[in-house]
Amino acid sequence: MFGLSRKPIDPNALRRELPATDTGAVVSFEGRVRRRNHGRDVRSLEYEAFDELAEKEGARIMAESCERFALLSAVCVHRVGHLKVGELAVWAAVTAEHRTEAFAACHYIIDEVKTRVPIWKKEHYGSGRPEWITPADGSKGRAPRTAENL
Repeated sequence: MFGLSRKPIDPNALRRELPATDTGAVVSFEGRVRRRNHGRDVRSLEYEAFDELAEKEGARIMAESCERFALLSAVCVHRVGHLKVGELAVWAAVTAEHRTEAFAACHYIIDEVKTRVPIWKKEHYGSGRPEWITPADGSKGRAPRTAENL
């Protein structure tokens, strides 16, 4: 399952939805808004997404990971909207019979979501103008594209 959330992510509620039987490993990842990025003080972030396409591509990544790593389940939720430092921006978890597959799958999911899902991040700094950040390398980028210009 992949989803976008405009409300704070509740990892405990999501974790309760994971299957308990046949599970030898549960691996999760929490991505949070950090205070500094590339030597600059960050006040907050804004995430924007092309919701329909993001959910389709996210679901594709979840299906790929389940097949590729023989997972029992996979979940990833990404926030959109305005987030403060310390808030949870993305949460992913997988269950598998063995830890090797679970660790590899969780890593795969986060990397693929960051590079393939149309979610854009704008950083607001303590000084200076906000800047769009590209997902692949964290460098400055352009504003998000709209459905009309994808």
